[in-house]
Amino acid sequence: MRVTREQGIAVVHLEGELDLASAPALKAELDSPEVASCAKLVLDLRELQFIDSTGLRTIFAALASARGRGQDFAVTQGTAQVQRLLAITGVGEHLRVVGSPQEMLA
Repeated sequence: MRVTREQGIAVVHLEGELDLASAPALKAELDSPEVASCAKLVLDLRELQFIDSTGLRTIFAALASARGRGQDFAVTQGTAQVQRLLAITGVGEHLRVVGSPQEMLA
């Protein structure tokens, strides 16, 4: 996981797996002042290979936290496995999906 910030947008780039083991690190990053203070937040899921129910809860909690802070929130489209799980669980219906983080600049 790495974070980039540009023009008021924090982009959290996720790679590998978002599961029980990695979700606490993502939550800590999302709660950091550097991310929380940005006007917009994007979770970049393009390199995420696997997500489990803990990862889904973490993304949904990130959405709720961002709304509570008044941040615009979006995710990029992920791999087929990630998109399938978002669709099956209905979580994807609550998320703004962008093709790339740069779409949030508009």
